[in-house]
Formats: sequence, C-alpha cells, structure tokens
Amino acid sequence: MVTQQAEHHDEHAHHPEQSFVSKYLLSTDHKIICFQYMFTGMAMGMIGAFFAYVFRMQMAFPGTHVPGWGLVTPADYNMLITNHGAIMIFWVAMPVLIAAFGNYLIPLMIGADDMVFPRINRLSYQIFLLSSIVLVVSFFVPGGGFAGAWTMYPPLSAKAQYSLTGDGSTVFVLAVALEFVAFLLGGINFVTTAMNSRAPGMKFHDIPIVVWMIVIASILFMASVGPLIAGAIMLLFDQRLGTAFFDPNRGGDPILWQHLFWFFGHPEVYVVLLPAVGITAEIITTMSRKKLFAYKTVLHTAIFTGVLSFTVWAHHQFVAGIDPRMANIFTVTTLIISIPIAEMMFVYIATLYGGSITLNTPMLWALGFIGSFLIGGVTGIFLGSSGADIYLHDTYFVLAHFHYTFFPIAIIGTYAGLTFWFPKMFGKMMNDTLGRLHFWLTFVPFNCIFIPLFFTGLMGDHRRIFDYTNFTELSTPTLQHLRSFATISLLVMLSAQLIFIYNFVTSLLWGPKAEQNPWRSNTLEWTAASPPPHGNWPTLPTVYRGPYEYSHPDRAEDYWPQNAPS
Repeated sequence: MVTQQAEHHDEHAHHPEQSFVSKYLLSTDHKIICFQYMFTGMAMGMIGAFFAYVFRMQMAFPGTHVPGWGLVTPADYNMLITNHGAIMIFWVAMPVLIAAFGNYLIPLMIGADDMVFPRINRLSYQIFLLSSIVLVVSFFVPGGGFAGAWTMYPPLSAKAQYSLTGDGSTVFVLAVALEFVAFLLGGINFVTTAMNSRAPGMKFHDIPIVVWMIVIASILFMASVGPLIAGAIMLLFDQRLGTAFFDPNRGGDPILWQHLFWFFGHPEVYVVLLPAVGITAEIITTMSRKKLFAYKTVLHTAIFTGVLSFTVWAHHQFVAGIDPRMANIFTVTTLIISIPIAEMMFVYIATLYGGSITLNTPMLWALGFIGSFLIGGVTGIFLGSSGADIYLHDTYFVLAHFHYTFFPIAIIGTYAGLTFWFPKMFGKMMNDTLGRLHFWLTFVPFNCIFIPLFFTGLMGDHRRIFDYTNFTELSTPTLQHLRSFATISLLVMLSAQLIFIYNFVTSLLWGPKAEQNPWRSNTLEWTAASPPPHGNWPTLPTVYRGPYEYSHPDRAEDYWPQNAPS
C-alpha cells in the first residue's frame, strides 16, 4: 500500500502545467475542490441570509415594504422560510463543514497527496453545483419556489393546490435528490481515503479527531439517507404520476413521510455537528497548548452517539398521532443521547483547564461554539420530553432551540475552521483585530436574536404565522417589541458579515505572508508549505506519535509535530 501510494504521489509530483480551466474549474486536486465547495456554500449562504432578512422584517414591521424585496405576501413568506431552512442545512452546513473541510483536511492531516478517487471527488462537486443551480432555478418557475416547508411534509408537498407551488415543488425535490447523490459520492471518498491512504506509522489512534469526526459523519449520512431518497422518489410519483403513497384519501399515509424524513433528519444533525466538534477540538488543543483530554473517550463517544442517533427520530412526531407508548420510548432515547454530547463538551472544558490559552480569533469562535451549543443542548431536553413538547410544538421556542444548535454548528463552526486554517489554505494571515470585531458583532447579536424568541415561543408565538396582527392575543406590545428587537439584532449581525468579507479579501490580497506553522501545531498539514502545492509534499511524511503532544516535559518547545523523530 505504501509503495502504491508513493507511486501515486510521484505522478502528482510530475504533474504537467495546467490551464486555468483544468486547474480551477475541472480540477481533481482536493484543495481546489474544497474551495469550490466552500465558495459555493458561502454564495448559497448569502441567499439564505437574505431570505431570513426579508421574513424577519415582515415579522417586525408587518405589511410594510422590505428594502430590496418589496411587499411580502403570504406566499412569499412561505417560500422564504421554506428555502431559508433548506439552503442553510443542505446547501451551507453540509457542503462547507463536511465537503469543504473534509476535502481539505483529510488528505493533509493523514499525510496523503490527494483523495483515493479524485475524479469521483470532482464529480461529487459538479453534481452539488448542479443541485444548487436547480434550486435557484426553482425560484423562477411558474408559481415560484416551493413553499411547503423544508421538511416537505405531504400533503403540502404532494398537492400543488395546498402549497400553491406546482413546478416549484418538483424542482425542489429534484435539487435535494441531486444534493444527496453528491454527498454519497463524497462520503465514499472520505471513508476510503482515511482508511487506506494514511502516512506510514499513523495508527488509528494517531488520526486527528477532526478526521475521525468527518469520517463518522460520512458513514452516518450514507446509512441514513437511503430511506429518504426512496421517499423522495415516492413523493415525486405522487406529484407527477398521480400515485397515492402519502394520500390518506386513497389509502396512503402522510405520516409515513415523516418517519422517512426524520429517520434521516435527526442523524443529519450529527452529520453536521461532528465536523464542527472536531474543528473545535483541533483549535482548543493548539491554542491552550494542552493534550486533548480523553482522546479515546471522545472518539468512542462520537461512535456511540452516531449509533444512538438512529433511535430518536420520532421525537419530532409527538403531536403527529403516533402511539403514546412509543412516544415514551423515544423520550427516553432522546434524553439519553444528550449525555454523550454533554460529555464531549465537558471533556473540551477539561482540556482547557490549566492550559496556556491564546485568546485569538479562532479560539474565540471555538469557545463561542462550546458555550452556545450547550444552550442549544439544554433547551433540547425540554423538547425531548413528550409532555413539554406538546405545549411547545411549532412555537418559536422550538425555532430558538433549533438555531442554538445549528447556528453554532453551521456558522460558528465554519468561522472557527476558516480562521484557523486560513494561513494554510491561502498562505496569508488574517487581520486578528478585524477578526475579533467580527466575532463579537456576530456572537452578541446572535444571542440577542434568539434568546427573546425563547420567550415569545413560551408566550404562544406560533412559527407558521405570517402576520401576528391577525391574532389579537398574539398582537400585544410586549411580544411585538421582542420580535422587533430580534429583527434589529439580525440586521446588526448581517451587517457585521461585511467585516468578515473585507478581512477575507484584503488578507487574501495584501495580508502578511503566513509561516509554514504559525500556530505551532502538531498535525501534518502544518508541515506542508503554505499554501500546499499539488501533491502536498515533495516527500510524503512519516508519523511517529499522536497529534496532541503539547507541553511535553521532555521537550524544550511546547509542541511536538507528528512527523518529528523522537
């Protein structure tokens, strides 16, 4: 295997000069494909953020023209919230956290020159790009984009007269199906590469934890998505061929779709969570100069969490008419799964204890992830209990909880990883002052958006209502002030993203040149040039130890790279 890998590496080392098209548009280089996923995900994130801006403006100032959009109609509102949810999960969190960071980090952190299947890797991105284009096209078909919620529950998604979006529904399902195909191809590559292309000397427990997390997430995705793909085909048949898989009037069952969707949907939370957890681990060990506390426990906990994630899906269906005795079982499994996740967060806090902490921009994002995700986890315990969930179901409490889990994962996790590996990716250093400013102007408004929404949810705000002035009991000054405060906080947070874009572009063009290992980290990617060339290293590295040997008493320096001989 090592000989084959060396021969493969020689092919990369003698790669002929490439044109712009072959290098950047049709590349098989895992780093370029990372950037393709990342920038496409960011572009889709801007669309998702714009949709959030429009419907939050409708919430705060109902019936007024929204700058950049105009008057928001009920149909617009349904389309906006549907596609905001779908975009942020399927076209932002998954491509950036798994595909982008997986592509960049797996070969570099295990000492490989590229993915095992580079052409499949390229095909994976091309299908993902096609899915993004198909989704955007759906906004412009007759009837507009799909407006039946990102969960696609029948009969809203199955019958055009209910969602008022005929062609948009079908194009939306097609876009989601293409996106799943792209990630199936990517997942095969990630798992195979991590298992077969490790550097000589790298044993299983020498693999950096972020690589393990991406591999486990890929396996979870591949194991859970099959039933939903089958369900999507059945839904497509109901929409276009007149079948009745989900039509109760003709013997079908709409609850069947909920089972198929959430059997995938809840493991999906861990599919995007685990890479963010891994990114956080890499940052806090490096920036606190501490060995990762209980490496094997974290790894085994992640595997256990992945298995357990297949037993909790029906807690999303407590009010859907499922057997109450089964609801009790799913309450128990849901509460149990909070234990390993809480354990991982406290293991990270234990890692920080007694460390020599550098509080720079990546570390702020990592700590922000731990703090905010803990709030999301604690509030989820209420919703995991069937009795409390019946009262809180479909209120803004659920929405606030959901965003306290997904915002730390998709946004904070991404910023943590991007600011940490930016020097390696682009060979330049980002401006740390602007980075800190961007962090605080994102993190504080984020909390100002969603903490008030916990309270509006407890007071009865239903998340599907387009205009609260139509409901006297929900149109009180107190509730409206809280909604307006959340919206203004969103405007502040979105404006702060301009700081990141400015910092990103100016650092890329004029930032100071990055050293090969500016954070004095142990993992293999920091032994390559910044940025790494095609093939990553002139000679593939050999590994002598695990990735977290910081502040070793026998060393003069406080780090010990994995490839440095004893």
